[in-house]
Amino acid sequence: MKFIATENAPAAGGHYSQAVAANGFLFVAGQLPIKPGGGIPDGIEAQTRQAIANVAAILKAAGSDLSRVVSATVYVSNIDLWPDVNRVYAEVFGSHRPARTVAVSPQLHHGALVEVQMIALA
Repeated sequence: MKFIATENAPAAGGHYSQAVAANGFLFVAGQLPIKPGGGIPDGIEAQTRQAIANVAAILKAAGSDLSRVVSATVYVSNIDLWPDVNRVYAEVFGSHRPARTVAVSPQLHHGALVEVQMIALA
């Protein structure tokens, strides 16, 4: 098992790692839309892009990338935000279609509107 950390994504805010590599997979912890220097962008589209960018930075630090994502869990604070989240997600991933779960979580940390967690091939 290898623990992954990069300064190009928000530091872990508790007793966990940004990601863990194990058995050929990378398990990326849930990423809020926090900019690496701090702060959350306004609006669901910008927040979705930032949360995915945080995952991408962690994957890059581990030698992987978004094209190797096999599964994603997306948490939204309100299901009415889902169409915008899905559109941005589709723009970022293009023809790549990882397995995905969507869950409503009305109280995401720091008042964020979206959080993403992904599993990728190492």
